Amino acid sequence: MIVPSGGSRCGQRASGSLVCRPMTTPPYQPGYPQGVSDKSKVVAGVLGILLGFFGAGRFYIGDIKIGVLQLVVSVCTLGFGSIWGLIDGILILVNGGTDAQGRPLRD
Repeated sequence: MIVPSGGSRCGQRASGSLVCRPMTTPPYQPGYPQGVSDKSKVVAGVLGILLGFFGAGRFYIGDIKIGVLQLVVSVCTLGFGSIWGLIDGILILVNGGTDAQGRPLRD
């Protein structure tokens, strides 16, 4: 337990209110090299190919905005926009990609 110089518990002020910073993903995930995503490019690519209509590959890697955009384009074009998800999945498989935090996807 870390005790600040004020004598109160870590995360609490003397008044009793909490002063906690939001939890974030640690910069290093056990089991993976530092700087590499815990998401797989194979899974992201296959999801993009099979479920590109729904933007599933982008949702998987955490790129919510593009996933929603793929879904909206597919619905508005009566399914023809799912070609975007198909091509996106192929490109992720061939070139790799990055997750929402900018880390390269693992092989």
